[in-house]
Amino acid sequence: MADTKKASDVFIDCLEAEGCEYIFGVPGEENLDLLDSLGKSDTIKLILTRHEQGAGFMAATYGRHTGKTGVCLATLGPGATNFVTSAAYAQLGGMPVLMITGQKPIKKSKQGRFQIVDIVSLMEPVTKYAIQIAAGDNIPSRVREAYRLAEEEKPGATLIELPEDIAEEQASDFKPLPKSVARRPSAEAKAVRIAVKAIETAKSPVLVIGAGANRKLCGRMLEQFVEKTGIPFLTTQMGKGVIDERHPKFLGCAALSAGDFVHRAVEASDCIINVGHDVIEKPPFFMQDNGVQVIHVSTKTAEVDPVYFPQTEVIGDIANGIWQMKEDITPNRSWNFDKLLAYHQAELDHTGALAADTRFPIFPPHLVQQVRDCMPHDGIICLDNGVYKIWFARGFTAYLPNTVLLDNALATMGAGLPSAMMSAMLYPDRKVMAICGDGGFMMNSQEMETAVRLGLNMTVLILRDDAYGMIRWKQANMGFDDYGLTYGNPDFVQYAESYGATGHRVESSEHLTEVLAHCRDTPGVHLIDCPVDYTENDQILNHDLKELSAKL
Repeated sequence: MADTKKASDVFIDCLEAEGCEYIFGVPGEENLDLLDSLGKSDTIKLILTRHEQGAGFMAATYGRHTGKTGVCLATLGPGATNFVTSAAYAQLGGMPVLMITGQKPIKKSKQGRFQIVDIVSLMEPVTKYAIQIAAGDNIPSRVREAYRLAEEEKPGATLIELPEDIAEEQASDFKPLPKSVARRPSAEAKAVRIAVKAIETAKSPVLVIGAGANRKLCGRMLEQFVEKTGIPFLTTQMGKGVIDERHPKFLGCAALSAGDFVHRAVEASDCIINVGHDVIEKPPFFMQDNGVQVIHVSTKTAEVDPVYFPQTEVIGDIANGIWQMKEDITPNRSWNFDKLLAYHQAELDHTGALAADTRFPIFPPHLVQQVRDCMPHDGIICLDNGVYKIWFARGFTAYLPNTVLLDNALATMGAGLPSAMMSAMLYPDRKVMAICGDGGFMMNSQEMETAVRLGLNMTVLILRDDAYGMIRWKQANMGFDDYGLTYGNPDFVQYAESYGATGHRVESSEHLTEVLAHCRDTPGVHLIDCPVDYTENDQILNHDLKELSAKL
């Protein structure tokens, strides 16, 4: 008789062969065979969370930091449906994830349709690959394919459903498949030459760094390109930190859609080199048919859009494409960047004045500066979603890649805390801070228990305005009455302490400085209740910036 092995053991063997370190999740009855197999693993650790969404966000953040696939686990039905938002978060944000869900027996079941949802069909629109395992012998190839697709450009989410009767059956084909070595194609030399010629003959070229450029080698190549040419650069929200933003050629972050100082700088350019552009982010500029050259440098061709139709495309591995362009280009001594850099200086002057405002409740620009002053150069801030994300994208100077984790793709609330937890797990020697609105924090606040149980060292800064502030800002901007967006909150200090964390309440600007430093330097999980003053959001972000930048 041929050798056999239990299918759930085969599944764990395959995950081990792929280098899996953690499985985040909430197991259920349909996962018990897999859970039993996992318990025998010497290399994979189960991280039990309090909600599947938090598990998915943690797995996605693991993928974002490492480039390796994060793995998460849920049962059938409601457990699996709780993964939908996390799958979309990973898929749109370009984070490699494998989601494993359970299912009732598919060969013979006496439970009718109890808890059964067609999860594979449900997940297909928000994953790169979603399949059900129908035989244990298929596991090695399905796991290998899920990993391959999760990590291939553009990275994203994959899902494998493992029914409980398949998990317990004996498989005869149980050896994990080896990883293949697949190098991305290099950009074609003629395309590089066309792009370089356009840049060399321009008057004021500018570099735009997007989400797709946030890869290990890209930042190095882009910085070398900037150093050789002197061409200034700006970023999208998800391109922050690819090049150190203290660089003298940095022009700012396109946190708003239009009308900011950084947009004026782009408008003053006649050649835009758009690197790693991803349509999931709001456009950092609106292209027009006005003779301005736009060069698209990415792994994939540009999706034609009413405001984006580049004339030249350099397609292939981004780092290699930029390297080729750097090697070929001869800087033009007639290039003039004075106007572009003047816009950024005007932004710094404007933001600096706002950041000096020590009012209480805390003024957002001042808060951003306080957090930057507190965090070391390699500290990691993990933003949830709210209007403060715009303030941080504009005003927080990122020194290193993946030190400002924000989501400008799905832009979901509730991801800030789990994202910071994963960062603190991966980098125990670095300072980590979750920055959440009171609305976003309460969507996954139960993971505070997980953070305390894991013994993490991290700070959770809650910006409290007792409202869904981002939508309230939009409501005011669109001329609607203030309605339907305010709520009450728990006592956040007591709430933190009920989990075994340490709670702090900010009472002034000076006190915020003290509290941030104390939390940074004291082990354990800290929560800071920080009241914020959002009354000027509309005036500054929608009116003042447009008027001031238009005058330059």
